[in-house]
Amino acid sequence: MSIVLITGSSGLVGSESVNFFSKKGFKVIGIDNNLRKFFFGNEASTSKIKNRLLKNHKDFKHYSTDIRNYSSIEKIFKKYKKDLSLIIHCAAQPSHDYGKNHPIIDFNINATGTLNLLELTKKYCPEAPFIFMSTNKVYGDNPNKLNFIEKKTRWELRNKDLFYNGIDEKFSIDHCTHSFFGASKTYADLIVQEYGRNVGLKTVCFRAGCITGPNHSGAKLHGFLSYLIKSCVQNNAYSIIGYKGKQVRDNLHSYDLINCFWEFFKKPKKGAVYNIGGGRFSNCSIIEALELVEKLKKIKIKKKILKENRVGDHIWYISNNKKFKKDYPNWKQKYNTKKIINELIYYNFKDF
Repeated sequence: MSIVLITGSSGLVGSESVNFFSKKGFKVIGIDNNLRKFFFGNEASTSKIKNRLLKNHKDFKHYSTDIRNYSSIEKIFKKYKKDLSLIIHCAAQPSHDYGKNHPIIDFNINATGTLNLLELTKKYCPEAPFIFMSTNKVYGDNPNKLNFIEKKTRWELRNKDLFYNGIDEKFSIDHCTHSFFGASKTYADLIVQEYGRNVGLKTVCFRAGCITGPNHSGAKLHGFLSYLIKSCVQNNAYSIIGYKGKQVRDNLHSYDLINCFWEFFKKPKKGAVYNIGGGRFSNCSIIEALELVEKLKKIKIKKKILKENRVGDHIWYISNNKKFKKDYPNWKQKYNTKKIINELIYYNFKDF
């Protein structure tokens, strides 16, 4: 049986990957030590998701191992060796704010952890494609230098603007301000590329916009739509950080993202980079998301707008998926923002 190794297997993308590849008939090895609970508190714990995966998938094996610990991770690679047919690396410290306050932990997880996994892939299963979950934050605040116009509920580009259809992979990652999280992920992104181009591994970086879905353990410091819905459910209130709440995010459902993984797995490349997100098909501002929740649930949400934005945060970010769609034309998006929010509302409101 082919084996898929997934780091961050109890997180949003990792757990969706476990479900997907288990249903495809793969044996799945998950690595996740629930650092989300350590970062963000009990509300962000992924233990329930881990237990659900173990219950639902008989060929799923879980390891509570830290990717910073090379020798511990090596024991897993050494056990399965060339039976590993795919590596999906989702584990990360994902928060701007946490990274700024704890830069050493942030770098060791995002950068050193990634390097450990690449070295072990090279040593024990060099033919296995290596999929890395990167981030649009590698572009720092360069997207904020675009020529935005202010509309009633969002910042926007003019239809004729070069980047109206989204940020592509040629957009510069230099001459800008990065968050510490963005910097550590940029190192990981670049080293993943070089293990493809220099070493010959079949690597890919997916520079994601906002990924979301029902398995997202959203917290105040991370998980835009998931936390927004959770706040509306629990508190009937939401605090908006900067940009008048008109900052735009594209939203890609984790199911649609995993289908990108599947297409790459069937036809891998070396050192590939793809911007991936909701694109023009699925995006919203924070205000628009809140208004949609109010409309769908017939409630009034208390909005508190904080004037100061987060360092390195984006005023507007929409991914241009054109390159990936060209290389993998079978990939199609299933979820737009309205469908995503409807699903999140269902999973968060059903007990209220």
